[in-house]
Amino acid sequence: MKRAFLLVWLLVPFLAQAADLTDEQHIERAVRDYIESQHQADPLRMARGIDPTLAKRTYWRAADGSEFIINTDYDAMLKVARNYNKDGTRFPAHPRVDIRILDIDQRVATVKLNADEWIDYMHLYKNDHSEWKIVNVLWQYHDTTRQVSKK
Repeated sequence: MKRAFLLVWLLVPFLAQAADLTDEQHIERAVRDYIESQHQADPLRMARGIDPTLAKRTYWRAADGSEFIINTDYDAMLKVARNYNKDGTRFPAHPRVDIRILDIDQRVATVKLNADEWIDYMHLYKNDHSEWKIVNVLWQYHDTTRQVSKK
């Protein structure tokens, strides 16, 4: 019982601080969780920022010239966060993270994330626990000629 009381007593300042954050700050944190979890190989941070029904998409060109859409889901993004930068060589020492909140309307928001090599347009929603979660991402490389299959 004493441990539970101590834990609550220690967490109260952090919970109060989280409650004091603005929607903009919560939205930025969700987007930072998404991108920085890839920089730091941290799937728990990725899970905190995205919704389990996440739909991430981009267009791609097959080697034969036909175009198709690549779909990425929640589980794949956790795997990306866990493995993509595991050796620490996929990003520069100081990665570019430019977050622009384009619109907020009550419980929905649209954000543009410019990262080193790509751009993400994101839709977020505010759940019943007042957490902002990324539910949709549409992305492309800045150099769209990279969005081609080699085989």
